[in-house]
Amino acid sequence: MVGRVRRKAGLAEAEALAERSDATPLVCALCGRPLGHRVEWHHVIPRSEGGTDTVPLHPICHRAVHAAADNATLARAGTLDAIRDLPPLARFLRWIADKPVDFHAPTRRRRDPAQ
Repeated sequence: MVGRVRRKAGLAEAEALAERSDATPLVCALCGRPLGHRVEWHHVIPRSEGGTDTVPLHPICHRAVHAAADNATLARAGTLDAIRDLPPLARFLRWIADKPVDFHAPTRRRRDPAQ
């Protein structure tokens, strides 16, 4: 019974938040475009590295972050500004800038030419 009560309380809280008239439209923390119907939450510093803070991202932006860098690299970067400066992500951000809000395309991990 406790799970059902907790779930209902969470749903009521989410509904109240959605109904607030002063709620500002969210934007993707990585690319700065408005968020669409699907939102994913990203730990700026990975949980495995002790991070707790999350930011909203488009699903394609979230996948691009994890395709461009592993958890250790993300932990060393420590901020979204540093993550944006990673070469693969800088290129991705230029490409995604003019795409529609709910745009989705396959995300491929780029191979390191040194390997």
